[in-house]
Amino acid sequence: MKKVIIRNIAIVSAIFIVTFSIMLSVNYFQIRGATPLQIEVVETLKEINDQNANNQALQAQIRQLDLMARKAYFVRMEHLMAGVYILIGMLAIFIVCTRLYFAKEKDIPDKTIDPIDDWLIKTKARRYILLTATGVAAIALIFTLLSSPLLKRSSEEKKDVYGLITQDMTNNEPIADNIPIQEAIQTANPVSQEKVTNNTEKVVAEKPVTAPSTTKTPTQTTVTHNAFRGNYNNGHTTAKNIPVQWDLANMTNIAWKKPVPRVGFNSPVINGNKVFFSGADKEVREMFCFDLNTGDQLWSLVAANIPGSPEKLPEVGDDTGFAASTVATNGNKVCAIFATGDIICADMEGKQVWAKNIGIPDIHYGHASSLLIYNNLVFIQWDHIKVKKVIALDVNTGAERWSKVRNEKESSWSSPTIAFVNNTPYLILTGNPSITAYNPYTGDQIWRVECLAGEVAPSACSANGIIFGMNDYAKLVAINGIDGMILWESKEFLSDTSSPVATNDNLYVTTTYGIVVSYDIKTGKVKKEHDLEGSIYSSPVIAEGRIYQFTDNGKVCIFSADDEFNLLHSFQTGEKTVSTPAFADGKIVVKTDKSIYCVVL
Repeated sequence: MKKVIIRNIAIVSAIFIVTFSIMLSVNYFQIRGATPLQIEVVETLKEINDQNANNQALQAQIRQLDLMARKAYFVRMEHLMAGVYILIGMLAIFIVCTRLYFAKEKDIPDKTIDPIDDWLIKTKARRYILLTATGVAAIALIFTLLSSPLLKRSSEEKKDVYGLITQDMTNNEPIADNIPIQEAIQTANPVSQEKVTNNTEKVVAEKPVTAPSTTKTPTQTTVTHNAFRGNYNNGHTTAKNIPVQWDLANMTNIAWKKPVPRVGFNSPVINGNKVFFSGADKEVREMFCFDLNTGDQLWSLVAANIPGSPEKLPEVGDDTGFAASTVATNGNKVCAIFATGDIICADMEGKQVWAKNIGIPDIHYGHASSLLIYNNLVFIQWDHIKVKKVIALDVNTGAERWSKVRNEKESSWSSPTIAFVNNTPYLILTGNPSITAYNPYTGDQIWRVECLAGEVAPSACSANGIIFGMNDYAKLVAINGIDGMILWESKEFLSDTSSPVATNDNLYVTTTYGIVVSYDIKTGKVKKEHDLEGSIYSSPVIAEGRIYQFTDNGKVCIFSADDEFNLLHSFQTGEKTVSTPAFADGKIVVKTDKSIYCVVL
């Protein structure tokens, strides 16, 4: 009876293997050339969009369809890989059952056996069945791997329907009042990746536009904006006397405006009277330093002759490029990382201190996670396809201080942030599927909460010891920073690019399709929302009790960061803006797809 059961299991598993293998093979030929954008309806809408470039409502509809198409595509890829695991499991069952059944059958027995056993043994068909099933399964596996997004990423996958990259890194920082003074002095902050449109033009040298000679005498600012979205990557600045109105076309309240010397979809940072950012193309990767008061270029540093740097450049999307990550500084050193895996560090005068390659990025769209400097450590989030880890380098030498493997399922493009819980710094990383808190000095994990999904790009933010993280097609989560317990969740308004920012009372979330929402920080209840009528990739920053938010078409929206959440000012700059502005006392530095400029009172 036992042998009969084993035999029947083997036969059923063989039939399943052959059938399932045929299905996977057919699936390969059906999707081998398909991408989430190669849909007739989407292509038609793209043509319509080109003819109606100013129709924001139509663009929002197109983007929603694009997001649905991409989600369906990657869900299908996940199902495909699940099929591979099922096929391998059934093949293992078939082999085990076959070996068990014939374990004691070396010759034809001298007794009457049933016809099935007689056929199997006398003709030795079991060998052919085993070889056939294994061969069919192997072919199916090959076809499946060939159609897997892990091995084949077409450039079409890396673009939204109307030319916008599908990922953006954005970050936040703890409220200034909750930050110890000693910590505030040492801070620096990671940068978030940012996305831009495919129709970004090449930067053409043009005559720099400067303000009239009646500008005020330059003063040294004591407020720093050391990384993307300010110190600690938490979306706050302590800068005072921040402008609320300017006219870029007429140079009203504009101290200076300069063309971007090399394309790079990162944000500016400020320390002292120096502005830092990076740019790159296939030939050169470079970090720049401009004067905050005049806009003059003080120096640039090229990432060159770095051991381990790849001879063949990694594949990146046109909308990500090789310099999507924002630089970070601590006032003594400034570091930049590029999509080649090269990281360079300079002193404040532009002299290279160290440079190294931390590995060749293996991630679709290209590496875009920004750097964060804290306590003389440079933090790098490296959530790639094969390797997922967080690295801490010594900012003075580049030596690795610690590195921890991350137990994440998929790649992510988010950036590290520092949150303060009972005045204790936590290093917070978001990914798929978890939000994780680490000890920034040792890398030891404090807690880990599995709550996210999809292609995670938004970074976390924090306030009053509560950590907030989210991603589109997943949810928004509030986590108790002390024990990692989830306080509340919401699925109403989510972002796949812009990161949230919080005060002691409210959480502010910006969706990619232009809705800005305030939540009650304690209950998760939506208080108020605004429709900015335009897509958004830039992240919000809170300055002097006001929220500054850019839409990607260059509109500036300024809200009150309180329970009323009123729209205070709204005006158009005329230049596409996907990066997040940097703040200093009396100044705002804004980087667009073509220029970088400084706003003054």
